[in-house]
Amino acid sequence: MNKNFYLTTTLPYVNAKPHIGAAYEFVLTDIIARYNRLIGNNVFFNTGVDEYGQKIYAKALERGQAPQKYTDEYSDYFRALKNTLNLSYDNFIRTTDSRHKKAAQEFWKRCFAKGDIYKKLYKIKYCVGCEMGKTDSELINNCCPEHPGQKIELIEEENYFFKFSKYQKPLLDLYEENPQFVIPDFRFNEIKKFVKRGLKDFSISRLKSKMPWGVAVPGDDEHIMYVWFDALVNYISAIGWPDDMAQFNKWWPVNQFAGKDQVRQQAAMWQAMLMSADLPPSKQIIIHGFITINGQKMSKSVGNIINPSDIVKDYGTDALRYYYARHINSFEDSDFTIEKFKDIYNANLANGIGNLTARIMKLAENHLVGPADIYDARMPQEIKNALDNFEINKAADFIWNQISDLDKYIQAEKPFSVVKDDKERGIYIIKNTVGKLYSIAEMLKPIMPETSRKIKDAIKQNKMPPPLFLRK
Repeated sequence: MNKNFYLTTTLPYVNAKPHIGAAYEFVLTDIIARYNRLIGNNVFFNTGVDEYGQKIYAKALERGQAPQKYTDEYSDYFRALKNTLNLSYDNFIRTTDSRHKKAAQEFWKRCFAKGDIYKKLYKIKYCVGCEMGKTDSELINNCCPEHPGQKIELIEEENYFFKFSKYQKPLLDLYEENPQFVIPDFRFNEIKKFVKRGLKDFSISRLKSKMPWGVAVPGDDEHIMYVWFDALVNYISAIGWPDDMAQFNKWWPVNQFAGKDQVRQQAAMWQAMLMSADLPPSKQIIIHGFITINGQKMSKSVGNIINPSDIVKDYGTDALRYYYARHINSFEDSDFTIEKFKDIYNANLANGIGNLTARIMKLAENHLVGPADIYDARMPQEIKNALDNFEINKAADFIWNQISDLDKYIQAEKPFSVVKDDKERGIYIIKNTVGKLYSIAEMLKPIMPETSRKIKDAIKQNKMPPPLFLRK
């Protein structure tokens, strides 16, 4: 039976152009979306951009632009990734959208009515890079380890707070009842330990006089919503909440992709907020690692930011999608270098699937009188098991094992020689290799959709295609 399957990325900040780390999460989510459509599920794939907050406001001022003009410009860079990465999302939400702002304000009202929002004066050490308050134990040499080059700010003001502390037991109960709520396991253990240590209420507003760029707090013109509180609501505003509950109920709950720096916000803060608003929790949260460059975190100050468009321009979209799927660990940090990327591209794409396709289709074009009969190519259970568990590396490895096996089959059976001496047997072997190639193309569809299409088109036309991947 087909099921409704809702999945989302987090919303990246528009304080810089997208890099290969942000693009990675988009592609991971897209692979799972395409796979679920392929097996017959109804899919809603949400992504977009987070446009409020102090660091975006500061960036706009730095450039001498109005914040809305700045975010309009930078959101377009992220929207352009749809073509660059061949993404199949159904919705691109901007947190400056009027529909989203209305939903965020309604969400606030419901939490307030529940008695979970209150005002107090407080002092906090604040990392603008994370848009999060930090305790002394989280700082190294009075700096945030995630943003070591940015000064920690001391904030002292009256803000609204959310009663996070109230939801310790409900959160632990949620985790107990849903043993696969966060994957991988070590990230789930991380958040369970965090919640067990006790929760502190967190600030959910900022004084408008100091930082006016945000969603207005209902009933209080002096405050705007803290960026995390407003942005998280996108997961429900994207599917019609609160105005279209039929649409909301059709898709909710959601499968959320997020980076390892988002575990607390997605798996604890957001879930407590949903409880406060009397809404069901998310379905599952999938946490991936970071991409480092030559062992270092990507940073503009270091100058090691890599734009995905540059890689796509030189190697093609599917080459980057392949690399993400097979050579970036699904759950751990992974290092990236252009040199390694080029070596893998030549070995596994140009000399791998590209060369294999050319060899098979040259034989087919020369010896078959028409396209080979192709039977229904079903997705192997091994790939289903891997992708159902979001283990994209395993799925990609399985496909490349099939590619290797087909190459060995050709070397062992030697159809190019057999067809000269025993035409009937040679034709049989060639048709068999074409069928196996078609099955591989079907497996590639979620990961490398354009390559899959090119291979299938070549088989249907019984012609050797232009090179799928040129050597570099």
